[in-house]
Amino acid sequence: MTHLFGLLAQAATNIGTPIGKGLVYGLGAIGPGIGIGFLVGKSVEAMARQPEAAGMVRTTMFLGIAFVEALALFGFVLSFIVK
Repeated sequence: MTHLFGLLAQAATNIGTPIGKGLVYGLGAIGPGIGIGFLVGKSVEAMARQPEAAGMVRTTMFLGIAFVEALALFGFVLSFIVK
């Protein structure tokens, strides 16, 4: 897995700045996109099963979204670092 990331970083560096930066951020956004989709889906399922716990589930969901979204921001910053 580490070898794959090394190859992608090398390819992104050699392709050129616009395509390389788009590739880095696009690949960096896949994981957080899947994570947020899974998190929101399970939260809606939990709220449907126990409506009285919706407030607590919603608060926990927003905390989880904030943590997962931080990963997307790391990818965004990394796209500026790659030359």
